[in-house]
Amino acid sequence: MTGKELDRSVLRQLDTLSKDNAEGVAKHLVMVSALLEVDDIDGAMAHAETAVRRAGRVPAAREALGFVAYRAGDFARALTEFRTVRRLSGSSHLLPLMVDCERGLGRPERALELLGSPEARDLGREEQIELLIVGSGIRRDMGQAAAAVLALQNQVQVAEGKPWAARLYYAYADALLEAGREDEARDWFARAAVADEDAETDAAERVDLIDGIVVAAHDDHEGTDDVTGEDPERA
Repeated sequence: MTGKELDRSVLRQLDTLSKDNAEGVAKHLVMVSALLEVDDIDGAMAHAETAVRRAGRVPAAREALGFVAYRAGDFARALTEFRTVRRLSGSSHLLPLMVDCERGLGRPERALELLGSPEARDLGREEQIELLIVGSGIRRDMGQAAAAVLALQNQVQVAEGKPWAARLYYAYADALLEAGREDEARDWFARAAVADEDAETDAAERVDLIDGIVVAAHDDHEGTDDVTGEDPERA
C-alpha cells in the first residue's frame, strides 16, 4: 500500500500539501477504503480522522470522514462533512447522501427541499437517479406509498443495462410492496436480483420472503437428521 492506489483526481487534490504529508494522507485514505470493505468502521474512522487532521482543507479527506460517519449512522456528523466538501470543492455530487442524512435525522421536509434545489437539477444522471431513490424512500417514510411508486415509475422502464438498474429496481419493488402491490413487487425484486451482479442488495432473499421460502439453518454436526438432529442410522 503506497497511496498511489487512489484515483488520480484525489491525488491531484493532495498536490496542495507537502510531499511527505501528501504521501501520508494518501495512505490513510487508502486504508479508509480498505477497512470499509471489511466493515471495520472504527478502524476506518481512525484513519479518516487522521487524514482530516493532516489535510482539513482537502475535499477528499473531508469526504472520507463524512462517508465513514454515514456508514456508522452518525448522520449529523456526516452531513457536516458533506457540507464542508461542497463548500471547499464547489461540487454538489454528495447531494444524494446529504438528502439521505436529512432523512436519517428525521427531517423529511428538509430532505425534500434539497431534492428540489437547483443543485439537484445540475447533477449527473447517476446522481439524479440516486436522488430519486432516496426521494422515494422519504415518501414511504411519510406514508405516501403511491407517491413513492410514482417517483420511480418512469425511470425503471429505461434502466435496463444501466449501472444503477439493480438499486433502482429494488427501490421500486420496495415502494410497490409498501403500496400493497405484492405481485408486482415480487417481479421487480426478481429483476433486481438478476441485475445485481455484485450482490449489493438482498433482492433474491426478498423474492424468497414473498414466496414464503425459509432457508433452514443446518446443524454443524455432519450425519445428523435435519429435522430431529439424530443420527439417521440410529433413528
